[in-house]
Amino acid sequence: MKKLRKLYIGLIMAFLYAPILLLILYSFNNSKSRAQWGGFTLRWYRELFADEAIMAALGTTLSIGLLAALLSTVLGTMGAVALFQMKRTPRKALLSIVNLPMLNSEVVTGVSLMLLFAAANIQLGYGTMLMAHVAFCVPYVVLSVMPKLRQLDPNLAEAAWDLGATPWQGFFRVILPDIMPGVFSGFIMALTMSIDDFVVSFFTTGSGVSNLSITIYTMAKRGISPKINALSTIIFACVFILLIGINMQDFKKDPRSKDKVEQVRIPY
Repeated sequence: MKKLRKLYIGLIMAFLYAPILLLILYSFNNSKSRAQWGGFTLRWYRELFADEAIMAALGTTLSIGLLAALLSTVLGTMGAVALFQMKRTPRKALLSIVNLPMLNSEVVTGVSLMLLFAAANIQLGYGTMLMAHVAFCVPYVVLSVMPKLRQLDPNLAEAAWDLGATPWQGFFRVILPDIMPGVFSGFIMALTMSIDDFVVSFFTTGSGVSNLSITIYTMAKRGISPKINALSTIIFACVFILLIGINMQDFKKDPRSKDKVEQVRIPY
């Protein structure tokens, strides 16, 4: 039974990661054709960094992703705290409204935002794309922060106020440190959703402004260049290293993990 379970997990992992491994392999292929291996090369990485269009799209993607993640984290955290302090019935109603962008199709969100900007006579461009990304990232931050607020001891803030702290001091010195894991998770989620988005960006961008997803979509009409394989490999490596670093930090901070290691080492 255990062998069958391991085999099942192995098949799932292979199904998920085999395409990524194949993409990484093709990024070192000297041939443009995906049907034959032309030898190992770093040519596509050199051409990638020399391609001004892709580098400009990468810069736009990272700048919008970071700004949208920061703004949506601030707005989402403030919104989650405000919702948490409401009574149960209005909180449920407002949470349902906040969650609508996550349930809606991205096409609906993108077209709605485009019509809103057109009705407000706002020219499409970098600013509209940033506002659109903030709009659909805020619900993910609220979703990450709310569970941490439910786990928070309600007497902590009142104790801080009784000891002379102002409402802002009570929030930044007592509440925020306890909900920080949820805030950080919301920031990472917002950053991921912003970098990954295509549909909303496509409808809310203007001429001369494009992120990576739009650039790759445009290139796909003529055929995907191996430079995109190289770029995807670099992004995957950065995310992989980041995840390892976060997990190592959690392992060092968690005393239970150290106890488990010591318990394993005692018999030897």
